[in-house]
Amino acid sequence: MTDIQPDLECRDLAKSFDDFQAVDRVNFEVPKGSFFSILGPSGCGKTTLLRMISGFQSPTSGDLRIKGRSMIGVPPNKRPVSMVFQHLALFPTMNIGDNVGFGLRQRGVGKAEIRKRVDEVLERVGLPGVSARRVDQLSGGQKQRVAIARCMVLEPDVLLLDEPLGALDLKLREHMKVELKSLQAAFNTTFVYITHDQSEALVMSDNIAVMNNGRFEQVGTPHDVYHRPGTAFVAGFVGDANSFNAKVTAVNGANISVATDAGVEMKIEAADAGLSVGQNAQVFLRPEAIKLVSSAADIGDSVNVSAGVVDSVLFNGANSSVTVRSTTGGLLKVALPQTGDYTALQKGDEVFTRWHPKQARCFQLAGGAR
Repeated sequence: MTDIQPDLECRDLAKSFDDFQAVDRVNFEVPKGSFFSILGPSGCGKTTLLRMISGFQSPTSGDLRIKGRSMIGVPPNKRPVSMVFQHLALFPTMNIGDNVGFGLRQRGVGKAEIRKRVDEVLERVGLPGVSARRVDQLSGGQKQRVAIARCMVLEPDVLLLDEPLGALDLKLREHMKVELKSLQAAFNTTFVYITHDQSEALVMSDNIAVMNNGRFEQVGTPHDVYHRPGTAFVAGFVGDANSFNAKVTAVNGANISVATDAGVEMKIEAADAGLSVGQNAQVFLRPEAIKLVSSAADIGDSVNVSAGVVDSVLFNGANSSVTVRSTTGGLLKVALPQTGDYTALQKGDEVFTRWHPKQARCFQLAGGAR
């Protein structure tokens, strides 16, 4: 059986500016019709990588292929890619139909064919009959869809999106995450999405590459990146996590015992951590992995149990949480369950916290805390 050719492939792709390595030998493949996000903090190299894919930046070394064809030396206007920018770059002096049909006019397509294709793509993005409207007559979400329609009318093999939701308000951003994923599925076009927002990447992506200092720390499904982070950076960057510096005190197969800097003893199941007694480690524990217990009688024979006092209650609807200060002085952020059992919890209340050894992730700490 022949392997299906990926729409986009990068092989040891690198870009340096004098002595600064912006992108450092990146390798990845994006299958046809998938949603691939590159997630990382500002300055990690993700925009430079996107500019190399689009052709606006030339790599220092390596290869970049679209549909199996190398794009090295191919100018942006000759590549089968389109790009949606953060600020959309719609032409304010043109109506919506002229904005969407701009690229087709540049290619010399006839007027009747342009009208037909513009009407078809506007209908597909849920904006039928808006061709004659001005840009300033549309909402932020509608403008976003027009920007996508302008790209999709050119039928690109790959659509590049450079933080396109960054300028939208929070509620519209949440709505557009669902819209973008739906549009990608409807067009069955390969999307490569750049973002520093982990929520965007987790909600929309088939696969995520977490980028740091010019390299991919991990590439995987949203579930894998969130629940099975491969490095300490990924564990700390993707999602919310309590982080502790600790020293390994015992190792028994997959079972590791550590003592945190705050003096808390922890039992962790981490078969692949590669840690030995005496090493410094970094432990990550999700707030939703921790359970609150009101009474000592309900603890049973659980491990990783700590007595503490509620330090603060952080109400945020379904994402509400509390911080608990343990008897040793350490702080622990705990997600509140949506059962309503803890709606009366207040600062100063005495509680217990517990969590299963499988819930924590543990990594060797090199060169001090990140």
